[in-house]
Amino acid sequence: MSDNLKGAIFMMCSMTCFAVNDAMIKALGGVLPMFQTVALLGVMVLLLLGLVVALSGWNVQKLGSRDKWILGLRALAEVGAAFFIVTALFNMELANVNTILQILPLAIPLFAYIVLGEPLGWRRTIAIGVGFLGMLLIIKPGGEGFNIYSIFCLAAVVCVTIRDVTARSLGAKLSSQEISFFAALAVFVAGRCATFFEPWEDVSLDSWILLTGPSVAIFFGYIVSVLAIRMGEVSFTAQFRYVGLLVTLVVGYIFFEEWPDTWSLIGSAGIVITGMFIFYRQGRKKGVIDT
Repeated sequence: MSDNLKGAIFMMCSMTCFAVNDAMIKALGGVLPMFQTVALLGVMVLLLLGLVVALSGWNVQKLGSRDKWILGLRALAEVGAAFFIVTALFNMELANVNTILQILPLAIPLFAYIVLGEPLGWRRTIAIGVGFLGMLLIIKPGGEGFNIYSIFCLAAVVCVTIRDVTARSLGAKLSSQEISFFAALAVFVAGRCATFFEPWEDVSLDSWILLTGPSVAIFFGYIVSVLAIRMGEVSFTAQFRYVGLLVTLVVGYIFFEEWPDTWSLIGSAGIVITGMFIFYRQGRKKGVIDT
């Protein structure tokens, strides 16, 4: 089995984990308050990551002031992403939330062009524009289904984009487990502080089971996503992240009786096609894909 094939398998497993996590969080809507959900998920993921870091060794190098600012910005972005995604999951259809988040592969090169000055050719620029048009078909600005939670999904995309770009800036100064540990710590602290502004509900056994599911899914999603990136070529493995969209459609239909309308499906197809084209162009530019 080639490294690319292994990376593709890991990427599909990662996206499946994240899709299952989203479904379980949505199932908690109305059972536990939102901030309490974020806090409890944060502490459970924190414990799992802390165990991994402890077993692999705590090798935090001394960070300079710039790296500390970058790590802090990444932690804030992680907190924002958690807040916006959980809020959207509690108030929107699962498939629509996941589909809007699929514009991430389009947003990251655009962000890198604006902030980091990385080149962006006209073909990829057009593809990004088409992808964002597909996103507009999903959120339908001005339509009956458009609300503040659609904006929350877009805000989550911005937060996750900042999170991913800043992770690149940290390089090898921190391990993947350590970076994830600090992110989980920030989410837990922010969620716990926010719980003081809402009633704290008693957690039943069923709720603990529902909380355990997404915690384990997030943990394994982090691990296998890192394996996917390190095992295979990014331009090849990244296109398999769209498996998460298919899993979300199936899970949403089976467990929540949700199915996107025709325009949303057309928009989803547009995002997937343009996203795969972006990966294809990046692969050709780097010489990964043969001409």
